[in-house]
Amino acid sequence: MNFHTRAVAGPTWYVVRTHPQSEIKALANLARQEFGTYLPTCRQWRKHARRRELVRRPLFPSYLFVSFDIERSRWRSVFSTFGVASLICSGEVPARVPDGTVEAIKAAEATGQFDYSNQLAQLKPGDQVKVASGPFADLVGRLQSHVSHERVRVLLEILGRQAPTELAVSQLEAV
Repeated sequence: MNFHTRAVAGPTWYVVRTHPQSEIKALANLARQEFGTYLPTCRQWRKHARRRELVRRPLFPSYLFVSFDIERSRWRSVFSTFGVASLICSGEVPARVPDGTVEAIKAAEATGQFDYSNQLAQLKPGDQVKVASGPFADLVGRLQSHVSHERVRVLLEILGRQAPTELAVSQLEAV
């Protein structure tokens, strides 16, 4: 009996490496071939042209999960799928993702553990923050209080004085 490989009944999760920024293309093309797919994502702020916007990005850039039954599926077609660079293998055989890993990632994503857009919600008064945009960009200050869900009061040093300033959460970054 070979202890290095184990026959697994039914679909199992594997990892696909995609071409840069081709996760969505690979996902769609794999789904079109009736493979199970999963692309974990996170929410985060993106700076663009002096603006910050909330975007959804892949949690693992250039990687996604694909599910198939290695005994019954025509899994070799994954290699020639548009958007796919390779299937992570151990020798000639796709390397299985350990049982429960994908389910744990899905559960964490569902509960918002990968939502990096609201890092300031965990900050307490006295913590340092950096102004990322607006007229006070690049100034570092101390969080005084949360005014609302979208606004906070920050103590900034401006012209040699401590000045309490109310700013939008979207203008700040955790230091």
